[in-house]
Amino acid sequence: MSTSLDVRQMVRDLERLVTCESPSHDVKATMRCADVLTEIAWRITGRRPEVVSRQDRPHLLWRFGGRTTVLLVGHLDTVWPLGTLDRWPFEVDGDLATGPGSFDMKAGLVQALHAVSTLTDLDGVTLLVTTDEELGSPTSRAWIEEQARGARAAFVLEASADGALKVQRKGVSLYEVIVGGRAAHAGLEPHKGVNAAVELAHQILAVQAFERDGTTVTPTVLSGGTTTNTVPAHAGFTVDVRAETVAEQTRVDAAFAALRAHLPGASVEVKGGPNRPPLESSSSAELFARAVRLARQLGLPELRGVAVGGGSDGNFTAGVGVPTLDGMGAVGDHAHAEGEYIVISAMAERAALLAALIDDVRAG
Repeated sequence: MSTSLDVRQMVRDLERLVTCESPSHDVKATMRCADVLTEIAWRITGRRPEVVSRQDRPHLLWRFGGRTTVLLVGHLDTVWPLGTLDRWPFEVDGDLATGPGSFDMKAGLVQALHAVSTLTDLDGVTLLVTTDEELGSPTSRAWIEEQARGARAAFVLEASADGALKVQRKGVSLYEVIVGGRAAHAGLEPHKGVNAAVELAHQILAVQAFERDGTTVTPTVLSGGTTTNTVPAHAGFTVDVRAETVAEQTRVDAAFAALRAHLPGASVEVKGGPNRPPLESSSSAELFARAVRLARQLGLPELRGVAVGGGSDGNFTAGVGVPTLDGMGAVGDHAHAEGEYIVISAMAERAALLAALIDDVRAG
């Protein structure tokens, strides 16, 4: 493995990606950014990707040689709408670079390509880049799982807040609880109605009771009723559930399925379910130990691992049984917040660590 990494070129590549805005909901914009990433990758690696279309949305796949042993996973879409650059341009200030999508996660893509360029043997290395991760990966999930199966390791290029690797991610489940009642005049004969808003209150308290230990159950968006003088006939709410283990995710799912109406005459319907399986600590433990050892050998800062509530495409690779280490991207902070930034000096360090991990895993 070569160790030559041009940090100034990495910053130039990052600037090109950040200044090509790519909000998830705008497919044409993500395609333009995919073209920029393709040009950068061609210059760095001499390889062009396979463009994979899923439901008219493009994703990119670089298969550098042979059957996949190590899968690198990233996304180029961001949460920032077109025009954000007009008020918040890409800027470099000393050892920091900022701009929409710089931290989450365009710097991670740059680091991955430069890491690959240092490897003398690319057999078994595959880079997968999606364009819908910030939407929950609705078109790419099955494809990610398909590409991951059989790999020895998956390294996810998500950002790394303050340098911590993500060794555990909670699984995500999303539910909609729909309540039915019966309308009546709120002043003349409220007793003839079945109040869906009151039933909704009972159901919110019921699902809140599903929480325990590290599992969170959070009612989010509420709706219901028609006019101020009508007993509501319909109401509903959505729920965000985060669970550390598959067993907990399954327990909560069964509890939602068992919900029943509290008021006579009311009805309850539940839609939704698990969206992302958890990335359990057992999926990352061995890879994290390798990373700690290799970081020490490379003279890099001591690594630490964190458990987080947010999900990523690493949940999917772990979910199909592939050892997964997340947070291999940029070092910085403030993902999804204006002012997100990356530490420039850490770009080469993390690229070198990724390259060492790739070689270490392939060596068995």
